[in-house]
Amino acid sequence: MDAMLMEITLPAAIATVIGFVLGICLTVIIYQIVSREKAKTFKQDLERQIEGAKREAENIIKSAQIEAAAESIRKKEQFTAETNRFRSELRETEVRLSKREDTLDRQGDIIQQKEKSLKQQEQEVERRLTNLSSKESQLTGLLAQQKNQLLKISAMNVGEAKELLLKRLEEECEQEMSTLIKRKLDETNEIVEEKSRAILSSAIQRYAAEHTCEVSVSTVEIPNDDMKGRIIGREGRNIRAFEKATGVDVIVDDTPGMIVVSGFNPVRREVARLSMERLIQDGRIHPSRIEELVAQTKKEVNHKVLQLGKDASVETNVRGLNNRILSLLGALNFRTSYGQNVLRHSVEVAFLAQIMADELNLDGSIARRAGLLHDIGKAIDHEIEGGHATIGANFLKRFSESSIILNAVESHHGDVPPDNPYSPLIAAADAMSASRPGARRETLERYIKRLEKLEEIANSFPGVENTYAIQAGREIRVIVNATKVSDDAAMKMARDIANKIEGEMAYPGEIQVTLLREVRCVEYAK
Repeated sequence: MDAMLMEITLPAAIATVIGFVLGICLTVIIYQIVSREKAKTFKQDLERQIEGAKREAENIIKSAQIEAAAESIRKKEQFTAETNRFRSELRETEVRLSKREDTLDRQGDIIQQKEKSLKQQEQEVERRLTNLSSKESQLTGLLAQQKNQLLKISAMNVGEAKELLLKRLEEECEQEMSTLIKRKLDETNEIVEEKSRAILSSAIQRYAAEHTCEVSVSTVEIPNDDMKGRIIGREGRNIRAFEKATGVDVIVDDTPGMIVVSGFNPVRREVARLSMERLIQDGRIHPSRIEELVAQTKKEVNHKVLQLGKDASVETNVRGLNNRILSLLGALNFRTSYGQNVLRHSVEVAFLAQIMADELNLDGSIARRAGLLHDIGKAIDHEIEGGHATIGANFLKRFSESSIILNAVESHHGDVPPDNPYSPLIAAADAMSASRPGARRETLERYIKRLEKLEEIANSFPGVENTYAIQAGREIRVIVNATKVSDDAAMKMARDIANKIEGEMAYPGEIQVTLLREVRCVEYAK
């Protein structure tokens, strides 16, 4: 049994061992085969990695080469630009240095010329000093001779002789000065009068304006005297309401067929006049109706005032004016100066100034603008303290008018000195417009006072015997004592009288001063 078992188990064990060995061998063989495949695969992967690394290295090298080439090109361009800029700066520097050299050369030449001129001037000064020294010595000798002669002849002391000599020298100097002044004034007046006469005559011929005179009060006609009671109202309620609404005074007196509207503001007076006429036509006169009608009339008048300003601007071709300026221009239509309508006066001054500016080769548009605006201050001079010229200039300054316009407006009455050629033109045009025959009128009282003032100024000078203001105050004739005033001194006195009149009086146009000196010698043969 055991033997059989051994026989059975032994082959099985041998088979098992052989199978195990074979399994091991097969495993080894399979492992070797797998290892070989793995090694082959690893080698292939390694070769592929090496090949990829080579390609990547080549790409990196190519990219680096490209970047290096680009950087080289950029550096080259930058270097070229820097080089060109440096060359340009160098050329500019060379040009500047060349110009400076030329300037220095010119300045050197000028300095040399100035040095030469200075040397000549020094020589001339030295020569003149030498001459003056010789003349001074001669004069000293002559004075000593005259002094001795005076002392010998008149037996005067030194003080008396000195006083007499100084008086004689003063008379001689004054005579020479008067002669020189007369000659220069005659020469200047001939030139100025010829040129001004041509310009003024041309301006007056080319422009002729109408003149209208208006009064400072307005009258309103009424159909009958019963209307006066209705205007006054019960206990004066209507007239008080009217005066309060319009800001004017209503004068109801015994004058038949009319009432008087009086007010300092011409625009308010016009509003009151129109409102009163409409109330009379309407017939309904009571406080509420008065307020309603006055408010309506104010709107219409304000629109009319603005339209008048625009019409004046269009007529004179002056553009770009603010509506506030246009309104004040329109308000000048209701303002008069010595009976002359201020708006028409302003338009006339604008055209006259333009004509004279064209004759003098100046800008006519500037002169025309300044002429139109020169009296704009008269529209608000009752509201602001000061002269209308200064008020007008300050008002226009708020609307950015040019300095030429402002100075022309402010200086046309001599309040400030003119600083441009247009200002005297405006003053001349203003005087021309005011001095036209029939342009202005004066009250008798003011007229008489002006004549008396003229004569008073002339009589204040020594040597004047009589004075006569003639031609409605446009001329004053002064008669002097021939024994006290010489011919040469007469010229100086006439100029002094004219200057004093200009400084102390206000008048339209100009005043001619005529000084008369006459010597009559009468003898009788017996």
